[in-house]
Amino acid sequence: MALVIEHKKILEFLELVGRLKHVKRTGWVLCDIDDCESIAGHMYRMGMMTFLLTEENNPTKLDRFRCLQIALVHDLAECIVGDITPHCGVTPEEKHRQEDEAMKTIAELTGIAGDRMYELYKEYENQTSPEAKFAKDLDRYDMIFQAFEYEKRENAPRKLQEFFTATEGKFNHPFIKDLVFELYRQREEFEKKSIIPNNC
Repeated sequence: MALVIEHKKILEFLELVGRLKHVKRTGWVLCDIDDCESIAGHMYRMGMMTFLLTEENNPTKLDRFRCLQIALVHDLAECIVGDITPHCGVTPEEKHRQEDEAMKTIAELTGIAGDRMYELYKEYENQTSPEAKFAKDLDRYDMIFQAFEYEKRENAPRKLQEFFTATEGKFNHPFIKDLVFELYRQREEFEKKSIIPNNC
């Protein structure tokens, strides 16, 4: 009987996780971006980026697997609370409270695995490890990379400038800084070739 209850909870957990495949990221919705990415899509690309760490670009020897795990759980609470942004009228304190409660609920469904996910989530939220700080860089980088993709798709240079402004000067890892530099270079080239900028 205990095993049946355990399996029932795991299916409930998987159903919650599945929601992330369909919930759109709030920032893009507020900017009227059609067919915008889901929360799961955002976390997936962050996860894939951890595979790009090599001996050459990872001088501080970050634990790639830990980076991957953090990337995959950092927004997990949003399957319950949704994607809360500064534009949603919720204070940062209340946002953190809601997300923490959601993560505790998720952790209760999966036992030891849930304890591990909660631990990684807190590590990310509190930025208490080099891996958590790297995941924060990935989070910000994926956001501006996605913004640039939408600007190109809509042929609307600088339409999503607010996302670049919000992350300017906040990147720390040298590998990600190099990618930011290249992204900015490509964005400048795109602007030169495109029509008059629109605003979000």
